[in-house]
Amino acid sequence: MNQQFGPLLYTISIWALPAIIAITFHEAAHGFVALRFGDDSALRQGRVTFNPLKHIDPMGTIVLPAFLLLVRSPFLFGYAKPVPVNFRALRNPRRDMVWVAAAGPAINIVLAMVAALLFYVVAYLPATAAQWVAENLKNALIINVILAVFNLLPLPPLDGGRIAVGLLPDALASPLARLEPYGMTILIGILLILPMVGAQFGLDLSVVSRVVGAVTNEIIGIILWITGHT
Repeated sequence: MNQQFGPLLYTISIWALPAIIAITFHEAAHGFVALRFGDDSALRQGRVTFNPLKHIDPMGTIVLPAFLLLVRSPFLFGYAKPVPVNFRALRNPRRDMVWVAAAGPAINIVLAMVAALLFYVVAYLPATAAQWVAENLKNALIINVILAVFNLLPLPPLDGGRIAVGLLPDALASPLARLEPYGMTILIGILLILPMVGAQFGLDLSVVSRVVGAVTNEIIGIILWITGHT
């Protein structure tokens, strides 16, 4: 029994902590920046906090990623409870929406940089802890960059979609904004269903996953270069 579940528990232990921190900081950043620009919706719901229990969605944060990890899915997908933002309450709704949306991916890039820098501490740790810490840091680097890149896809309600709505002219922003209620359904279709359908016909339709993966690898390479690891 221990031989069966030992590797699984170890895998969970090196992925869960960095994932929870990445998601918590991502959502909290939205709340802090929204409050800074005049909207206290997140504050009133107790979401301007780094307490992960306030942000974790049991299905999206734990069950779905764990299932994809267990079935060795080529793409890890999950979500947290979105921080409530009343864009009309922002002092300059269109401009401030861009800053609120950008705060999540930005904090993930900062966390990825911190993880890369903390690799220098691993050499000073006891051998029994060094490998576990190193794998947590490696996964923190990967998860934070993936989360940043994924959320910058230009489809509402993802951050990239809201940034695009705030920056594009009205003729393009309005139809894009109207996609928000259907955004997650479209995303699941593109990331999960379309590749499965394509596989039945011998076609590789995982274009978005490959783009996210390629951009993620490039950004990780840049972070490692900046922090002196290459």
